[in-house]
Amino acid sequence: MQMVLRWKALVVLAVCGLSGGPALRAAERPERLLSPELLDQANLKVVWQQELPVKKGETFAALTILGNRLYVRSDRNYFWSLDRSKGDIVFSRSIAPEGIPVLGLASYGNRLITVVSNQLVELDEGLGTERRVSDLELAIAAPPVRNSQFFYVSAADRRLHVLRAKDLVQIFPVAASSDSLVTSVMADDSIVVFGTDGGNVVAMMPDTPKKLWQFDVPEALAGPVVRDGNSFYFASVDTNVYRVDQTGVTTAKLIWKHQTEAVLNCGPLLTRDFVYQYASGRGFTALAKADGRVVWSLPEGLDLLAEAGNRAYVITKVGTLAVMDNARGRKLYWVNIAPVAGHATNTTDSRIYLADNTGRLVCLEPTL
Repeated sequence: MQMVLRWKALVVLAVCGLSGGPALRAAERPERLLSPELLDQANLKVVWQQELPVKKGETFAALTILGNRLYVRSDRNYFWSLDRSKGDIVFSRSIAPEGIPVLGLASYGNRLITVVSNQLVELDEGLGTERRVSDLELAIAAPPVRNSQFFYVSAADRRLHVLRAKDLVQIFPVAASSDSLVTSVMADDSIVVFGTDGGNVVAMMPDTPKKLWQFDVPEALAGPVVRDGNSFYFASVDTNVYRVDQTGVTTAKLIWKHQTEAVLNCGPLLTRDFVYQYASGRGFTALAKADGRVVWSLPEGLDLLAEAGNRAYVITKVGTLAVMDNARGRKLYWVNIAPVAGHATNTTDSRIYLADNTGRLVCLEPTL
């Protein structure tokens, strides 16, 4: 039986939903971003709530989880690092003037890696100070990644540039056989895998321009390739989600593909047992990681907030949080979260991170 939980108080009146709108003045808004009474009925509890000092009209552009930190960037390029277990601010600073493009956010060791105005920027993870800002004289086309020895930087010249990490000297460039643009890269010390807008997934040695294997699909990849052990998951604008396994040092084969019946514009999300995929006009779907079968599909679903046990917590385009049963393949109930205007995608644990347009952040946790 499906349950519907509704607000008991007028906490959502005159509040903008996911599509945006004017924010409440501090004196008019409720103390809590979400009603604790309603959350209790939904078997959720508030772990912490934090209020960041945003300016009038400033909103959050991105919430990103990396390790034990929650990073928040505003649309004016102000940047906060929070301890995501307690909500304490680790550092805050402006990383670029308003309007300057910022591309990607990753971490390696004690450094954060991003691209600001086409420059490779490395920040101290603890202090937020600039450790190195580098003009690579490349038109950077995708978020850079690194391993213990090298940076891997995709550029508009359709090459993946491999740079020595300690001094950023270029060691070699590589290109797909189709001469397509490299749109995403993942790397560790054993393998580098990149995807292209020509539909290529290419694996190579991390320290030499030697191709290990290649898997091709008819059209461009949508979003990054995601690795889980020897399995690689990715989506394509050809409407399919794929799982390809590396079966040997130089071999790989298709394990399954799932057709979504929609042109995809983002990659899949992975948890221990499931693959989640958003498809415009079709909603949000959970697939079994092992064989690609559909576990459930939610037409109004947008993104994964977190997973706890057999339950998936999904944010929707109608201003609700839907709780899905992954064991039985059905929706259990939904919660009205109309004040929420931003969220983080969490594929590693059960904590849920939500934000509104007045600078408030809340961390929730299932109680079941």
